[in-house]
Amino acid sequence: MRLLNLDGRLQVSTPSGLVDVAAASRGHFSGSPQEVYDRWEEFVAWYEKNKSVLAPTDTGDIDPARLGAPSPRPLQVFAVGLNYADHAAESGVARPEAPVIFTKFASAISGPVTTVPLPAGSVDWEVELVVVIGRGGRDIPTSDAWNAVAGLSVGQDLSERRRQMSGPLPQFSLAKSHRGFAPIGPALVTIDELDDPDDLELGATINGEVVQRGRTSQMIFSVPELVSHLSETVELCPGDVLFTGTPAGVGVGRTPPRFLGSGDVLRSYVDGIGELVQTFTSSDQARPV
Repeated sequence: MRLLNLDGRLQVSTPSGLVDVAAASRGHFSGSPQEVYDRWEEFVAWYEKNKSVLAPTDTGDIDPARLGAPSPRPLQVFAVGLNYADHAAESGVARPEAPVIFTKFASAISGPVTTVPLPAGSVDWEVELVVVIGRGGRDIPTSDAWNAVAGLSVGQDLSERRRQMSGPLPQFSLAKSHRGFAPIGPALVTIDELDDPDDLELGATINGEVVQRGRTSQMIFSVPELVSHLSETVELCPGDVLFTGTPAGVGVGRTPPRFLGSGDVLRSYVDGIGELVQTFTSSDQARPV
C-alpha cells in the first residue's frame, strides 16, 4: 500500500488512481493523514478486505508540490546519528557501539517538494530512510519490530552545521529544525510493497551531481534494531517518525567543506519509495514551504 497526503487528505495510491480514504470508507476513517495511525491495524484490515472494489476518485497526474508529509504532525520525531560506517569515518569519529539518538522538532516537517529558506550559517544535506510507526509500544523485541512499523518514506535531515557545533555542547536538535529542514515523502510505503525493506538504495544529487549513494543494508543498526532500542526507553506512539541515518557524502565531510547555496536544487531518493526535491533560496527570497 502506498499512502499519500494530498492537500491534507489521506489517499491510497493504486494503479488505477487515488482513493480518498474518508470518502471510500463513508466517513468510517478520517481524511486526516495523521489520524490514520491511531487506528492503523484496523485501517490495514479494512483496506485489504475492500481494495478490490474501491473506486479511484482521481485518475489524473498529481502535482508533487500538492503532497504533504505522510505523518505531518507526529507526537515524536527521532533521528539517528552516525548510522553508516562510511559516514562515521568521514565525520572523524569511531563506529558507534550503540545508536546515537537525537530529535528534530516537528515544526521542521514539510512535504516532498518545497522551497527552503537558507538561515545564516552552513546548511548541509543528509538523505535518509524514514520510518513511520504504526502499532508502537514499549519494549518491542527486534524480532517483532517490523510489525510495529506502518511504513517507510524518504527524508532529508537538513542541518545547519555552524549552530550544530557551537557552544560548549553540540546543538544537534535545534540546528536541524529550521523551517523546512525535515521534508518527508512523497508517500508512505508499507513493507509488503518492497522486495527487501532491509536493503534499499538511497542517494542524493545537487544540481544533477551525485553527492550521496548507499544502501540501507549498510546501516550499523537496522530498522528493527533501532525500533527495539528506542522502545526500551520511550513509548513509541502511532505516527511517530524515525530518521534512520545517512551514508557518506555530506558537505561537512568534504575537503574543502561544501554547503548548500541559494538556487541549489537537492534531489533525494529511496528506491521503491520515491523522490524529494528541495530548492534553496536566501531567506529574503523564500516563500513558505
